[in-house]
Amino acid sequence: MTIALVLAAAGVVIGVYVKLTGNVEHIDVSGDLGATRPPKAPTTALNVLIVGSDQRGGKNAKYGRAIEGERTDTIMLAHLSSRRDDAMVISFPRDSLVQLPACRAKGRLPGQQPHLGMINESFNSGGIGCTWKTIESLTGIHIDHFVKVDFTGFKSMVDAVGGVEVCLPERIDDTKALLHLDAGRQTLTGEQALGYVRARYSMGDGSDIGRIQRQQMFIASMLKKVMSGQTLTDPARLLGFLDAATKAVATDPALTAGVMKDLAESAQGMTAGQIRFVTTPWHYSITQPGRVEWVQPQAKTLFQIVAKDKSVAGIKGGQAKVPRSKINVEVRNGTLRSGLASQVAVALEQRGYHIAKIGDAPRKPYPKTLILYSPNGETRVPTITRDLLSGTPQLVAKATTPRLVLTIGDDWKGLKPLQAGDAEALKGFDATHDTCAA
Repeated sequence: MTIALVLAAAGVVIGVYVKLTGNVEHIDVSGDLGATRPPKAPTTALNVLIVGSDQRGGKNAKYGRAIEGERTDTIMLAHLSSRRDDAMVISFPRDSLVQLPACRAKGRLPGQQPHLGMINESFNSGGIGCTWKTIESLTGIHIDHFVKVDFTGFKSMVDAVGGVEVCLPERIDDTKALLHLDAGRQTLTGEQALGYVRARYSMGDGSDIGRIQRQQMFIASMLKKVMSGQTLTDPARLLGFLDAATKAVATDPALTAGVMKDLAESAQGMTAGQIRFVTTPWHYSITQPGRVEWVQPQAKTLFQIVAKDKSVAGIKGGQAKVPRSKINVEVRNGTLRSGLASQVAVALEQRGYHIAKIGDAPRKPYPKTLILYSPNGETRVPTITRDLLSGTPQLVAKATTPRLVLTIGDDWKGLKPLQAGDAEALKGFDATHDTCAA
């Protein structure tokens, strides 16, 4: 009887493994990467390129007008340390204006000539192999594998874990993203989650940077659930998630289900709090409005940390008790200077703050800059006041939400210059981040 049970269990395991292996689509891009690639660090660290596909054909057609080819709606690079004790996920703004490398034509893809353009052009021009080559050429980081996820696959993964919790500072009504949600803490289904991470113009400051911040926070919340007992100790839910995940992705041939299993086992001791999310340091382009450019030397420093498998914990950051990345700010223009709220929001966003809303003060002008905060938000006030040049702003404990409300007054002089060693933006935030408490 015991032998029979063991054989039966082994048969189930083998059957599950075969099923998961058969789910994964593999795309060989080895011929697209070129002969000159960044050297791999002499460690067992792994770097995985992750792209979210916004192809609008087939099942994805309802998420926007049909477009020719495929573009990357999301571009990230996941770095897993050699000791498997920490990880970092770098987001690359898709509006980034960068120097794109040459990529060969492939099938229906026209290829790419070297030129200055948007980073997400590479996918439409030369596919995932061209995107891989582009990220390597820009960062100097040797990439080991890629994972491509499409819209419908993302939804299935969220549904497989029973939904993912988020906290919304205000109601969302976005017909373009097919999204209608009440304010407050709630669990999103796959369909709702897709609209939430894709929405751009109806939330925050309407920028791609704001969307990246939401994507990072959502993925962090999803990782918490996947790595928690809610999923790992529930065989049916875990299998459902693995089934959905393997069906949702396309990878390079070397990233097999077996390799994924080994990676998961080697990182099983890692907690969600050891995963950091970072956005490539950026500023808005002066020459091409609406585009962003990377800030140097901060971006180069970040890339070198990953390329050499250094610990992000070794960076000396600012002295703020509450990191900027955990502070939501509503910016109101209390002056007669047109467009000032948007300018300030951009400057704060570049520092790592999350912009919840931009608008005008109910009355004007305000002689002095004002910060409204709730009892739960009081600990966040010292962080933002240290960044202001306007002297000591007036502080009032009247806000009804955890976010800070910054009303710009006539005494506004801008933000203080960043000090040497202030690399807080490189630290990002960890996967234990709670958007309701921030």
